[in-house]
Amino acid sequence: MAKPLVVTPGFDVWPGFLDSSAQDTLVQAVFAAAREAPFTHYATAYGKPMSVAMTALGAVGWTSDAGGYRYLDRHPGTGRPWPSMPQALLDLWRALGDPETPPDSCLVNLYRDGARMGLHQDRDEADPRFPVLSISLGDTAVFRIGGANRKDPTRSLKLVSGDICRLSGPARLSFHGVDRILPGSSRLIPGGGRINLTLRRAL
Repeated sequence: MAKPLVVTPGFDVWPGFLDSSAQDTLVQAVFAAAREAPFTHYATAYGKPMSVAMTALGAVGWTSDAGGYRYLDRHPGTGRPWPSMPQALLDLWRALGDPETPPDSCLVNLYRDGARMGLHQDRDEADPRFPVLSISLGDTAVFRIGGANRKDPTRSLKLVSGDICRLSGPARLSFHGVDRILPGSSRLIPGGGRINLTLRRAL
């Protein structure tokens, strides 16, 4: 296995980790799952709809509404359990995440042209000792990462289709986000855009 690029302590990137066939297989699995658990533009706790559409795979998925941010064991719209994770994602977690404890959630974010994700921390999980593993598919994203405080300096990098990054250790609670995607930089996603899969241990 190739060694990752260490961007900051705890924030590692494996450029081009997934080949085109593996990327296409994951995209097909995501859209098949979305027929059971449709992509939804959740509202923030302040009532503003997010520009990123979301769904999830696994035992629990992250949702948001006026009641706040939380994990649920079923899709808030359909009331049905989330679709299961493909074995390929479990294998990636075992290789790059945690070999002993499997993930129980995979958040699926769909960025169409104009979508972005403001700086935030992934802090709704029960135990931050487990990493967050992020998989980029489709259009290139301009990704921003800072430190554990919102006002810490940030740096930006481009994540292209097939890249995998990991937030762990000192970077596990770093503020991060997506400033924009570069439309048309990939033809992988039907209808255009980017899919980001984040594997995590939520409970």
